[in-house]
Amino acid sequence: MSLVSTFIDKGLKRSALFLAILSALSLVAILVVIVASVVLRKFFDAPLFFAEELVGLLMSASLFLALPMATIKGQHIRVTLLIDSLKARIPFVAQAISTLGILVGLGFCGWILWEAIPWMEFAIKRELKSETARILLYPLMSVVPVSMALCCIIYFARLLGFIKLEER
Repeated sequence: MSLVSTFIDKGLKRSALFLAILSALSLVAILVVIVASVVLRKFFDAPLFFAEELVGLLMSASLFLALPMATIKGQHIRVTLLIDSLKARIPFVAQAISTLGILVGLGFCGWILWEAIPWMEFAIKRELKSETARILLYPLMSVVPVSMALCCIIYFARLLGFIKLEER
């Protein structure tokens, strides 16, 4: 593996790991909010009024923050029956199908990124806030373009051969 490939591979894996750690922290925050709300409801008859809203926002952020790690490790839901059966008999067809899968992933992530940027810009300009707790939405909404951009870069690097899909 060349120096450039190693640099790109490590950089993308570390970036994905950083976002995955943020995803795990948002899951911990969900747990803390739910436990606090339940304890306050049980003992003080005063649950956190913003718990459901915050948990929903954190869950969405967690999903998108974890997506680059799933992309770089190839841990999406995949049906490998066709590719596995073709690898031994017709390797170039299996490679073509894998390349097509990368192109579909790149196209999908690129499309979501294209749609998410104006959506986030609108939220920033209007300073949109959640309905109940009045939580600013654009910090959480910025997770989508960041995550999708990193997924696009991962797919593009895989397409160019800078990173390989880890075999399971």
